Amino acid sequence: MRIDGKTMKLTDYLGKVFECSCGRTHYTRLEAAEIKENAVEMLPDYLRKFGYRHIYLVSDDITYEIAGRRIREMLAKEGFSVQNHVFRTKALVPDEEALGEMLLALNPDFEVMIAVGTGSINDLVRFFSYRTKRPFVTVATAPPMDGFASTVAALITGHCKTTYETHSPRLIIGDTAILKDAPFPMISAGLGDILGKFTCLCDWKLSRIINGEYYCQAMVDMVNNCIQDVYQNAARVKEKDQEAVGKVMEALVQTGVAMSFAGNSRPAAGCEHHLSHYWEMLFLQKDLPPVLHGAKVGIGTVMILRAAELLQITPVNFEAARNHARFYCPEQWETDIRRVYGAAADGIIQLERDSGKNRTEGVLKRIDVIQEHWEEIQGLLRELPKAERMKSLLKQLDAPYYPAQKGITDEMLWNGIVYAKETRSRYTILQLLWDLGLSESMADQLVAYVNQEAICGVLD
Repeated sequence: MRIDGKTMKLTDYLGKVFECSCGRTHYTRLEAAEIKENAVEMLPDYLRKFGYRHIYLVSDDITYEIAGRRIREMLAKEGFSVQNHVFRTKALVPDEEALGEMLLALNPDFEVMIAVGTGSINDLVRFFSYRTKRPFVTVATAPPMDGFASTVAALITGHCKTTYETHSPRLIIGDTAILKDAPFPMISAGLGDILGKFTCLCDWKLSRIINGEYYCQAMVDMVNNCIQDVYQNAARVKEKDQEAVGKVMEALVQTGVAMSFAGNSRPAAGCEHHLSHYWEMLFLQKDLPPVLHGAKVGIGTVMILRAAELLQITPVNFEAARNHARFYCPEQWETDIRRVYGAAADGIIQLERDSGKNRTEGVLKRIDVIQEHWEEIQGLLRELPKAERMKSLLKQLDAPYYPAQKGITDEMLWNGIVYAKETRSRYTILQLLWDLGLSESMADQLVAYVNQEAICGVLD
């Protein structure tokens, strides 16, 4: 089957192999997704269809009350053997301790895992099921992030946010009667995650130009369709309209399918996500209350859109950029990383040793390409939405749009603009700023930007 450029629904992508014009064959392990009212009632029939009887059901104390208890009782009544594990913690962190807790509670006879919840629960179950060579199913209790269908799990290991290759679920259940009753900040976080795709797709296009990275227009179109669908229905989401919330969930799953097609998170995560990952690590180290991933992505998106606007009006001196690259000092960089990343520094330093993205010779080669294609790059930046438009939309949804609204200090913002790119070896707008020697001056301008808004009384 070929992806022919037509607008396709989520179900059109599932259980099929696509020969793509990009030259690759795309496939997702996700076989079915039921996003509609009372979808959870379809779970027993799917489990029988797949041939499973021994279930390992995983939730936390909140999601167990939302849907876990109902699922456990329903499956037991239908004759399934259900092993149940509930995380009893105020804020579940997907780390080594949580994985060990799942292992200690394990009955080795289980055939399939069911994740009842959202981000952390899904990442833990995805990783655990992959390592134990078992399939898993997801029952979503809210739509706050796009990782439901992805093939990667984001875990905190060694105090560092690390992405691990895993696998997709066989089935995703998104019961809209459940999803619409989720706390609205979780719904708006899902919107923030989707709206961040504007900048992430720009990052992918930049890397195609600058690094010759593999690029798939069909996947870009697929994600763009998700963005536009959600963008047009945003006002209805605020009213918790069941159909509109369902569209958010569909978009989140479909962008996850795009990641599955690519084999990594490139189609759905760029520098706006790197800012989110960096801030999350700091929040954990400082023992601060967690902030929803999608909320941080929304904030990061506004910051990156503003940076893109400033970059369009900033005179670029390519020879000065080359001199900046020649004076790069790895030892000083490592000292800075230990200062800004704290306990997570070792993992970040090792990532740079493996990728070498900051080495002078590589940066100099990229500067040559950037200079040659500068007009094309400027054109990509001009295609992005305006920061003020994104801020206005998030504000209408009662979603955060500036760092201070979620406890992100000026220092955390400044360090994020300069150093959050180190969380991944992927080329983004933040790496472009680094290559051009503009990271620090851009960080100064963005801190001034948010402080000016506060002074003027714009922030609520």
